[in-house]
Formats: sequence, C-alpha cells, structure tokens
Amino acid sequence: MRAKVVVCASGEGANFEAIVRASRDGVLQADIVGLIVNRANAGALKRAENLKVPHVILSVKNFASADEWDRAMVHQLQNWQADWVVLAGFLALVGKKTLRTFPNRIVNIHPSLLPKFGGHGMYGARVHEAVMNANELESGATVHLVDEFYDQGRVIAQERVPVEKSDTPATLAQRVKDLEVSLYPRVLNDLVMGRIGTS
Repeated sequence: MRAKVVVCASGEGANFEAIVRASRDGVLQADIVGLIVNRANAGALKRAENLKVPHVILSVKNFASADEWDRAMVHQLQNWQADWVVLAGFLALVGKKTLRTFPNRIVNIHPSLLPKFGGHGMYGARVHEAVMNANELESGATVHLVDEFYDQGRVIAQERVPVEKSDTPATLAQRVKDLEVSLYPRVLNDLVMGRIGTS
C-alpha cells in the first residue's frame, strides 16, 4: 500500500510540483493527498489547482493562537490520513502537537549545506546572499527531519553544487533549485520505502 504524503508550502511551489509529478511518474512510490499553505497568495495554490491536488489555507494569523493553528494542522493532516508531512518552502515553524503526532515523519529541504546558513529568517535569497558573502566555494541542498527548531533536525541527505565566480545570488539560487527538484523526490522515495531510517 502506497504511503500518503501531504506537502506544506508557503511560496511558488516548484518543489511541490516536482513531488507530485514524481509520484505520478512512479519515481516516488507515494500518493500526494493534499497541500497545506500558510499564505493565501502562495503560488503553490495555483499549481495544486492545475494538478488537481486537494488544498487548504491554514494561516497562523487566522487563529486565536499558535496552539489553535497547530491543532488545526493536525486535524487536517489526520483528515487526509497522512503518513508523511513534507515541507517544501514552508516558512512557518511546525507546532509541538504536529511534531508529536508525526514523530520522525516530517521532512524539510533547505537550500544550503546545513548546518551552514540555516535557522530562523534564513530562506529564499537571504541564504544565497549569505553563501556568496562568505565566499563559499560550494553550496547545495539538504533534506532533514524536522524538530522544534528551524533547520536543526537530523540530516538525511545532501547534494552539492559549485559556487561559480560569475554567480549572482539569483543564478546560484536557480542552480540550487534545479538540484532540489531532482533530489527531494528521490530522497522521499527512499524514506517512504524504508531505505533510509529515521529513528
């Protein structure tokens, strides 16, 4: 029986779409049963409509407290019978109830070689600007388990790309994104098939 995956996103949804297409092409042996976004203007919503993936908006600001939002997240994930929760550019910090309900079953991808250039506020262009300002020779993407802190969960997989002398933050970002949309579905497949342990 194929695992059920719910993807959570805040932005344009390139990784979300790559994961859906990998599922439908047989690269990822799991079904993408839903998308949760925390921003009403997330580009991932349009992708979900085009791909005919069920989707909901759960914005923290629409709840009386972060705890209520956390409970709503768990309710939605359980409603879709999620086995795995996959963060794909999801900028909200996952709540404790969600973490307890899905232990070692929540995964994230980050556009740097963690532990470098991770943590609160390190997302999007900020990451690639920091990499270039530090004169790094390489960057890449990291798939990791999610815990109560930004980008500190156990690393599952990493792949690297060179930082070229001619790079700008935008060109480096594109190279890392190209890596992510290839890496993430493959690593997720290894996870759902049990080829990578999480405990």
